[in-house]
This record gives sequence, C-alpha cells and structure tokens, in this order.
Amino acid sequence: MSSHASNHARVIPLRPDLRPDLRPGPAESAGPPSKEPLWRDIVGDVLRRERLAQERTLKDVADAARISLPYLSEIERGLKEASSEVLAAAAHALGLGLADVLALGRSELLRLTAAASRPAVHPAPARQGEVRLAA
Repeated sequence: MSSHASNHARVIPLRPDLRPDLRPGPAESAGPPSKEPLWRDIVGDVLRRERLAQERTLKDVADAARISLPYLSEIERGLKEASSEVLAAAAHALGLGLADVLALGRSELLRLTAAASRPAVHPAPARQGEVRLAA
C-alpha cells in the first residue's frame, strides 16, 4: 500500500451553515420552488390545532385514544407517519371522525399548495385616458 495518498477527506456538510452573518442575500436566496408539504406534517398540524382548540393536553388525548403520549407528540410534529387505525383513534378522542381529519388535511394541503403555486400578479400599466377603480 502506498503512503503517498492524502490523509485529508473532503467534508460535505449535510445542512448549510445559515448563521446570520453568512446567510445569502436576496439575490442569492432565490432558488428552486419549495417542495410540496408532507402529508404527515399536515395531519399532525390538523390534530394539534383541533386539540388546542379544545384546550386539551397531549396526555388527555393520548389516554383517550389509547396511544402513548410520546407517539402522539411525534405524530403532531410530523415525525411519525401514523397508521389509519392510530389516526382514527386520535380523531375519535378529539370527537372527530377519520373522514373529518382527512377533509381538514385536504383543505390545508390545497391552501398550502395553492399559495405556493400562485404566480405574482402585476397589474398592467394604465393606458392614457383609462380610469381604474380600486375595490
């Protein structure tokens, strides 16, 4: 084996260093369009929003759904992809059906993807003699 090989490895960071002094400027930050949201994040947000609207604790809902508190917390934070049985149990513990959670999730997904794909609207310049009314 040759001892001429370099002992230096190339390091590729897994996450960019975004310290305030090193953040890219406005021209540099324009990159590819954002990714579509993950279903597990959307469902977790729906469950958390419903739980908080009812002013209930994670423990209360986890006990009612017969789900461990840490697991329900991971579902709400989008860290775990819950089975349909677990989602139904969490929904029922919140007084909802599985269809209700899925419908709320669908609405949220449509809202998020529509906002991300909506092109910027720039009004056409007014022509001479044209009157425009603001609504």
